[in-house]
Amino acid sequence: MVTCYLRYVLDPAKLKEFEHYGKLWISLVERFGGQHHGYFMPSEGHSNIALALFTFPSLAEYEVYRQKAADDENCKAAMRYYEETRCFLSYERSFFRPVFNGL
Repeated sequence: MVTCYLRYVLDPAKLKEFEHYGKLWISLVERFGGQHHGYFMPSEGHSNIALALFTFPSLAEYEVYRQKAADDENCKAAMRYYEETRCFLSYERSFFRPVFNGL
């Protein structure tokens, strides 16, 4: 199991646009076999940082998602929305494996 962690630097004037962008991707990730844990918008503290988390059964299955998403019309439309709005300035992507309480 692998969880993708995305940290976005937002344009604070475009939070509404970024929230819409995030909602587009939640169902897309799930359609390709991932479990989306949501987007986390700024609340208190920094006003320009958002996070997203989603999990795939393996890194290999995440890579399959990336390949399929590159050719998917709905994914392309979501990317066009970003290109039109520029609702985030940059992002970082990291991968983690969960550890659960099992003692």
